[in-house]
Amino acid sequence: MTRFLVAVVDGAKAKFLTLEPVAVPELESGPDLIERCQLLNSAAEIPNQDLGANSKASRNRGSGSRGHSYGDRRDNYLVEFERRFAQAIGAQMEALINAYDLNTLVLVAEPQILGTLRNCLTGMSGRLQVQELAKDLCKMKPQQLQDYLAQKGVLPTRQVALATGRSRYSNS
Repeated sequence: MTRFLVAVVDGAKAKFLTLEPVAVPELESGPDLIERCQLLNSAAEIPNQDLGANSKASRNRGSGSRGHSYGDRRDNYLVEFERRFAQAIGAQMEALINAYDLNTLVLVAEPQILGTLRNCLTGMSGRLQVQELAKDLCKMKPQQLQDYLAQKGVLPTRQVALATGRSRYSNS
């Protein structure tokens, strides 16, 4: 049986959802995408001036009156924060995969962080089927996300159960 973990990531947060089957498919609608937890990227809250560099690159005049610029190091800080965030996401995915006995990962992420996340998946890829989608869908609610991913063929479609019993208003 395929058991899904859906990780939806943008630069600021990551949401982790599992696709939960229903106990009695003939009587209940499902499966349903259930949000399990979220991670927030602490670097997304840090203003630019606090990232270890001035907002403008500095210039230094040498004796020959040629200017030497000091590089803005914010990019290095941002790359490191993104790498740490990706590592935290990888650890959370690993914990959820083990806790819920999941065998399929659907990774939906902004293109810029997707490459960084791939590095965190190297240890998991042997025992896990991984499907990727390079999109920012973090703002979607679980039902919207499930419908979208089912339409793309990544998740099974949600089946709506029809009532097979008699109506409580019938005369028999």
